[in-house]
Amino acid sequence: MPLYKSLVLNSQTIVKIWKITESKDFFSDKLVLKPESLERVNGMKSELHQRGFLSVRMLLAEFGYVDEDLVYDTFGKPHLKDGKYISITHSYTFSAVVVSSRAVGVDIEKQREKIIKIAPKFIGYETTYLSENDPVLIHKLTWIWCIKESLYKLYATSGMVFKKHFLVLPFGTESNNTSAWIIHDNHRSKYKAVFMEFEGFGCAVVGPNF
Repeated sequence: MPLYKSLVLNSQTIVKIWKITESKDFFSDKLVLKPESLERVNGMKSELHQRGFLSVRMLLAEFGYVDEDLVYDTFGKPHLKDGKYISITHSYTFSAVVVSSRAVGVDIEKQREKIIKIAPKFIGYETTYLSENDPVLIHKLTWIWCIKESLYKLYATSGMVFKKHFLVLPFGTESNNTSAWIIHDNHRSKYKAVFMEFEGFGCAVVGPNF
């Protein structure tokens, strides 16, 4: 299908989301990939991962970019050659790209009950406002994970621990945003987090100002 959703967070930050229903051949027929990207996608054992990778390149085209405009640093963080900031994510049948004039991060995750079991590995301070009896606990935990994963992508520094270095302030389901902090080496940096859900998936975008 074509572009699933496009969100303008501010005049300098745009998020585009793709719902992946197409075959690998559909994408391959429409895209021109640089040799290293072609080698990478052909080396993926899962067609789902291949389609996710290729759908991200379709989103790049929605922004007016081609695969050649995208490069990765040694940390694996993507960069655009024109100097704008970019973050990328794909999960199962959705992918997303955010482009901004400021550092940003984006993440999509499928809402699954198993997140309750693994929550102690990535939540710390957040236990002060979460309740195991909350009927929307899975939704909240998924958003927290997405926010922290987005912060991790934005900060791109080795040794970061979700539970220790990332902090998400309380939020309600009636809202779609909150604040989050990165605390590392005695430095504290505050970010805005915008979150949403669609078709059983949670998504979050973080940046310095939305």
